[in-house]
Amino acid sequence: QLQLVESGGGLVQPGGSLRLSCTASGSGRENRPIGWFRQAPGKEREAVSCISTTGSRTNYEDAFMGRFTASRDLAKYTAYLQMNNLRPEDTGTYYCIPVLGNDWACTFNVRGEWGQGTQVTVSS
Repeated sequence: QLQLVESGGGLVQPGGSLRLSCTASGSGRENRPIGWFRQAPGKEREAVSCISTTGSRTNYEDAFMGRFTASRDLAKYTAYLQMNNLRPEDTGTYYCIPVLGNDWACTFNVRGEWGQGTQVTVSS
């Protein structure tokens, strides 16, 4: 069964950067389209970005376009979310999860179970 583990969160000042990682493990380890989602305190979980299986296609919700960049290293079974120019409103728990897609496309249609996520706090 495919398991995804998020890491890389932490405390950062406004304007700072973080890179989140999402690593596949378990007996069913494979590279699949990955979605990144965020849940801010007291708010619904929202989509951030997704990346296709090969990494050839990425999509972003408008609020994150130009600041966040999704990428992946297939050999390491790891997807990344580079977050720049962070704002206090970016604070929340970030999750990665398999999504509907293929080698050249991705969506925010979830195809898996939520993990623990990684906490990002943007504060001075």
